[in-house]
Amino acid sequence: MLAAMPIRIPLLTIVVLSLSAVTDGQERRAPKPTFSEGDTRGVFFDSLDEAFRDNRPTLATIRKASSAAAMAAVASTDADANQESSGGDGDWAKLIAPTSLEDEIKRLKLHYDEVVSTPGSFKGGGYQDARLDLSVLATLFAIINEYSGDVRWKDQAAAARDLIARTAFNCKAGSAQVYNEAKLRKADLQDLVAGSGLANRDAEPENDWSMIVDRSPLMEYAELLKDQLKQASRDKKSTEENAEAIRRDAQLLAMVGKVLTLEGLDDAEDDEYAMLSNNMSKAATAVATAMESKTYEIGPLVGAVTQSCDACHEQYR
Repeated sequence: MLAAMPIRIPLLTIVVLSLSAVTDGQERRAPKPTFSEGDTRGVFFDSLDEAFRDNRPTLATIRKASSAAAMAAVASTDADANQESSGGDGDWAKLIAPTSLEDEIKRLKLHYDEVVSTPGSFKGGGYQDARLDLSVLATLFAIINEYSGDVRWKDQAAAARDLIARTAFNCKAGSAQVYNEAKLRKADLQDLVAGSGLANRDAEPENDWSMIVDRSPLMEYAELLKDQLKQASRDKKSTEENAEAIRRDAQLLAMVGKVLTLEGLDDAEDDEYAMLSNNMSKAATAVATAMESKTYEIGPLVGAVTQSCDACHEQYR
């Protein structure tokens, strides 16, 4: 028997058959629809210019509209921020959450530990950093002392306020005596954070802001918070990633704006100065509110914070 021979088909024949199949498939497709101008009249605009009322928006007009919307949000944020009260009766709870107070005290405590590590570094300029840390810490404990809600260290806040404020005022020089006092505050802060508490809790129940903090370190602190806000909100992605830090820094900045207007602080009775401080507080509160509602397009809101801070620093220091 003869073996079956393989059938050989020329390559050209295969190509021709394949092309024929493709052609047949294309012929079976539905034809492209056609429309007359009358069929689409009233459905589509004849040109892009007709799609806009008045003039077509430009990048400049879009930015202007965004800024206007941001300022409207600032103006509508918490009307109570306009009141120039002493900060009591629950006002602080409207500006800053207990967790923001607690977290910032812990952060400042860690930084302060490094500042007072050695007498040499303290004398070489560390005392200035110590003054800033202690000034802010005294302010935070004073606010806890007046806070209407439940917040940590409330029963010891007045005593901590007085101890820390006194050392902050003394940290205008880096002498050995001031360093030793600063070391005692380091131990006090460690006891507070660890939960063992202060040995002596005697203190005046009411805040005397003239004895708690100077304006200069508070404005320096506000500048740091403003820069942190700008850095953390460079774009939508970074804003979303840093949402909690942005919320905390915005609340702290709103708090500083309020403190700057309290009786005992420099220029607190100056109407223009109070207006600028309140504007900063309202702008910062708008940023914090945006974070709480998970609104991450906050460029114009942060811009309003920057403008209010810069306007104040141009006239007051």
